[in-house]
Amino acid sequence: MRRVIVSLIAVLFGIIAGAILMAVTGNSPIEGFSYLFQGGLKTIDRIGNTLATATPLIFTGLSVAFAFRTGMFNIGTPGQMLIGGLFATAIGLTVDIAKPLLLLLMIVAGFVGGALWAFIPGLLKAKFNVHEVVSTIMMNWVAYWTVYYVVPGYFKGEYLETESKKLPADSTLRSEFLSDLFNGSYINNGFILAIITTIIIAFIINKTTLGYQLKAVGFNKHAAEYAGMKVNRNIILSLLIAGGLSGLAGVAQYAGNADVMQIGIMPSQGFDGIAVALLGANAPFGVFFAAIFFGMLYAGTGFMSAMTDIPPEIANTIIAIIIYFAATSILIERMINWFIRGKKRKKEKLAGSKEGEQ
Repeated sequence: MRRVIVSLIAVLFGIIAGAILMAVTGNSPIEGFSYLFQGGLKTIDRIGNTLATATPLIFTGLSVAFAFRTGMFNIGTPGQMLIGGLFATAIGLTVDIAKPLLLLLMIVAGFVGGALWAFIPGLLKAKFNVHEVVSTIMMNWVAYWTVYYVVPGYFKGEYLETESKKLPADSTLRSEFLSDLFNGSYINNGFILAIITTIIIAFIINKTTLGYQLKAVGFNKHAAEYAGMKVNRNIILSLLIAGGLSGLAGVAQYAGNADVMQIGIMPSQGFDGIAVALLGANAPFGVFFAAIFFGMLYAGTGFMSAMTDIPPEIANTIIAIIIYFAATSILIERMINWFIRGKKRKKEKLAGSKEGEQ
């Protein structure tokens, strides 16, 4: 419960800071936030677009949160997302089978691609104690240039060399049922996959022996090793699962929200997953709702800019401030504890004064 309160306070501080910035730039904070929230939630199609925007963030947030819970910082989500998307795209463009089997194969390929890209940092961490932040950042750029070479070389688009061929309709996660349900928005089956994945990750972390061992290694790997746990194996496994989740983000982005891969772009959803994990307190369901909140902000930014003179950078600043306060949650917790202790002292004083009067 306290984690939820900390996250809500971080959001409140971000909104207050955004209101101050809007006022300083000569704009109405009430009008600005009204259009910001309307842009993401006003109509059923805008809600669908918000959920679609949030879908890759759910996966990257789960990836970062899963690694955090096991004592590691997976900052390689953008690269893992790229490789997962590349694997899925390659399958979608070259394999001709029934759509359900093809989509399942693409999802598996995306997970495997992301997991493989996280394997090297996991191995380096387990065997040589190379810090995962350094190795995963390096793997991001290897992924970037791999996609930069492979897409124009083997899957070049018909009109542009900077993007891949378009995936056929049967090779995408798009669903006529969901699109019609949300009045033509670009929500797709990736969101359904995100819900299922969130439930599975929550179950693994909280209800399985594997989840207990991974968390134990994260808390204290020396104590875990003394207890007979295979620390190196769990370190590698943790990053494999985290990388696989980022790979699924690539599938959701490049075979769901879009139908092509573009070169020369490092997906921002990878880094945004860090913010989502922090705001969601590294809990799977917290990550899920934090991602939807960020999706709403991103989806509403364009509408706010179109309807007012408020620059879109204001929304990005709000997000940055929320991240800052979520990252410094220990300070907010101390503030909450100070407030609770103050109330207890007042109650004790009142009780003591009443006893003295009697």
